[in-house]
Amino acid sequence: MTEMLILIAAFFLDLAVGDPRGLPHPVRIIGKSINVMENVIRRCGKTKKLLKAGGAFLAVSIVTAVFLLTFALNRLILQGLTTGGSLAVFGFVASVILTATTIAVRDLLDSAKKVIASVKAGVADEAKQNLGMIVGRDTACLTDNGMLKATIETLAENLSDGIVAPLFYFAVGGLPLAMAYKAVNTLDSMVGYKNDKYIDLGWASARLDDIANYLPARIAGGLIVMSVGIYRSFSRTSSSLATAGSALGVMLRDGRNHASPNSGIPEAAMAGGLGVKLGGPSTYGGILIEKPYIGEEVNTDYLAAAERTLVIILIASFLGLAVSIAMTFIRSLLW
Repeated sequence: MTEMLILIAAFFLDLAVGDPRGLPHPVRIIGKSINVMENVIRRCGKTKKLLKAGGAFLAVSIVTAVFLLTFALNRLILQGLTTGGSLAVFGFVASVILTATTIAVRDLLDSAKKVIASVKAGVADEAKQNLGMIVGRDTACLTDNGMLKATIETLAENLSDGIVAPLFYFAVGGLPLAMAYKAVNTLDSMVGYKNDKYIDLGWASARLDDIANYLPARIAGGLIVMSVGIYRSFSRTSSSLATAGSALGVMLRDGRNHASPNSGIPEAAMAGGLGVKLGGPSTYGGILIEKPYIGEEVNTDYLAAAERTLVIILIASFLGLAVSIAMTFIRSLLW
């Protein structure tokens, strides 16, 4: 029961305040640790084999250290909760704050809203700058529709990475496993690139991230299917069942049209639910990368589609919370 209350409180804390800039954050500490270890490994590893071995050591050591440290801290907190009084209150608050740092509902929605608002206001340079903060592709040459498509894609993808996956791993193994997942995700975002610099050092981090996100991505896709149906049932613009069916159909058909084994699943579900075409060629570091398309362009109003995506992501986040609460309750009965 206590963990369920912590999870609910953490979710709403993140929804209310997000991650305030300037305050200590576990991901920043993890990121600094990765930087330190990367520098050491690069000094010692002068060959491809050594870099690959160092990359495996980096991934395993960071994730293991984060899990063990959080496990020890969490045990102290849970013991404090049983004592009652002010120590119990402090432990509960600390656990809620730490759990909230693993979830990113508010920051994801706020970042996307900035891009959408800039496009809507006709301030293209500002929109490109805001978009550049949340995507890896080049934004300088993107049209308004291109920016809105990229925003929809990152919202769908990060529903899995930033919301569903942390909730899922908290439900499976509490705060230690949720924080370990954040370590996996941070490793991938820092070193998991398939370029000359990181192809050897980051291979293990990228593979570990693919494995860790396999189930959450598919859960996120299912949540999007349900969410577009719920959204349509309230908007009454079309059949909720037909829209959900379209989301499911495109997810099953185009979910593999992506370089990542996971990102295409929620993106395809969103494309089908909105009736838009995502994916396609994109430029990264001045290099054009040919990528297959996802979905079909039934709807050409990408501004309205992007605004609808915000609502769908919020609905899916609440559904994800409900699923995680149920899973946490089942775990409490079994353990």
